[in-house]
Amino acid sequence: MRSDIDIAQAATLERIPELVQMKLGIADDHLYAYGHHKAKLSLKHIASLPAKKDSKLILVTAISPTPAGEGKTTTTVGLGDALCKIGKKSLICLREPSLGPVFGMKGGATGGGMAQVVPMEDINLHFTGDFGAIALAHNLLSAMLDNHMHHGNALKIDSRRIVWKRVMDMNDRALRQMVVGLGGTANSVPREDGFDIVVASEVMAIFCLATSLADLKQRLGRIVVAYNTDGTAVLAADLQAHGAMTALLKDAMAPNIAQTLENNLAFIHGGPFANIAHGCNSVIATQTALKLADYVVTEAGFGADLGAEKFIDIKCRKAGLKPAAVVLVATVRALKYHGGVPVKELGTENLDALEKGMVNLERHLKNIRVHFGLPCVVAINHRTEDTAAEIALLEKTCAAYGAQVVVAKHWAHGGAGAEDLAHAVVKLCEQANEFKFVYQDQDSLWDKVQAIARNIYGAKDISADAKIRGQIEKLQEQGYGHYPVCIAKTQYSFSTDPKLLGAPEGHTLNIREVRLAAGAEFIVMVCGDVMTMPGLPKVPSAHAIDVDDQGNIVGLF
Repeated sequence: MRSDIDIAQAATLERIPELVQMKLGIADDHLYAYGHHKAKLSLKHIASLPAKKDSKLILVTAISPTPAGEGKTTTTVGLGDALCKIGKKSLICLREPSLGPVFGMKGGATGGGMAQVVPMEDINLHFTGDFGAIALAHNLLSAMLDNHMHHGNALKIDSRRIVWKRVMDMNDRALRQMVVGLGGTANSVPREDGFDIVVASEVMAIFCLATSLADLKQRLGRIVVAYNTDGTAVLAADLQAHGAMTALLKDAMAPNIAQTLENNLAFIHGGPFANIAHGCNSVIATQTALKLADYVVTEAGFGADLGAEKFIDIKCRKAGLKPAAVVLVATVRALKYHGGVPVKELGTENLDALEKGMVNLERHLKNIRVHFGLPCVVAINHRTEDTAAEIALLEKTCAAYGAQVVVAKHWAHGGAGAEDLAHAVVKLCEQANEFKFVYQDQDSLWDKVQAIARNIYGAKDISADAKIRGQIEKLQEQGYGHYPVCIAKTQYSFSTDPKLLGAPEGHTLNIREVRLAAGAEFIVMVCGDVMTMPGLPKVPSAHAIDVDDQGNIVGLF
């Protein structure tokens, strides 16, 4: 069986300027080309585009992630290709991959099999340099913070209350906690510091929520980097850093355009963490796609409890977006895993485990339809070992839930394998929906977390110690109560315990840490253990990645 990279490297790619001209009618003087097969669309041209009132936004989400794999990105690409194949003007919007997972263990984010965006090695490695620009902007602020303290500390920054770390786009556990400024007075003020991965940076979240360069600059200026000795927040604007940060991000803000294996267009732009942030591609890319196409297919990170909830309660709320339909992706393997089957035994038919694991799909389906008010189709990302009896059980069980099931074979057959899914999605988009948020802006921060915990996670209640309750109350008093909340927890379970598979209920969601993301305009509620600087596994993917004698990248998935 050919690997993903073998399939991608065998593809016939079109030159992006000609493809954009043919598909979208945009002249190449509005593009900034990065070689022949990737480009950026100018912000000036985007601003000149009129809005389309009848464009349909389709969200692809999934059941709770498992080691067995679900395939959101593959399904997003396959559905986009299928919509084009049935004659619909469609665009795809994806996140950019982080180098940490690429060289670690998760892999890339360009799809798989015959449903990929290409050039996959470029996209999975450096692409157009957006993440490098975000890292530079973040670390410029870090450098200016330490420089301010070195030169007299006029803002009276308390070195014990600095909340701004440094970042790099690589998994490196040795950098999680460290001491900087050692070596005498010439080397700044000694203090504790550390690194996060780039996708966990608030700059990344801001980058993906900003609607213009002016909006980007204002948001960057509101970043809280530290507190002074009086307890007053010190902002990036106080350090006069936000203008230069915007300059570093100016070119990166233009959305990237690439293509699928079937030469359909895809915007690939931004990539915030799906737990510590909202896990969606940039607002600019999504809004631009909606101006240019009749159907826009996008995805949100992790399962529907994290990704879809944040897509709706943060991205859609902030950007004024309204989805028309949702595709809930599952695999037979993943559902059997939720039913208690070990990974090594997932290739064997097991109807009892499949039926038991269906509770996870049912919970997500209920959340989408009841709490988000959106129509939903279940897409089974087909694998060759799936049996007819397993598929029949899925269809029967979902029918009892009142949901349509479509078996999609895009991994093997590309867009042609997802035409049934495309037709189902088009029908869903024509239905009126009752789209709604899980909570309202005026609800208190505590009530917002409680609404998510009870309605989406099936929790009995939420809890926090006195210190955390006090911090939440203080943020409320300081005028941040209207912000959305971004819950950071394990993606593997509805609870904070990754081992509780299926659809646990009656648990308590404990808030152990609160983080203010004033520039991104949300409050992060950390529940359970969340790693913002991952480590590499014992055998990282980097071991297999190489360059052959002809200069071709090999071993990349």
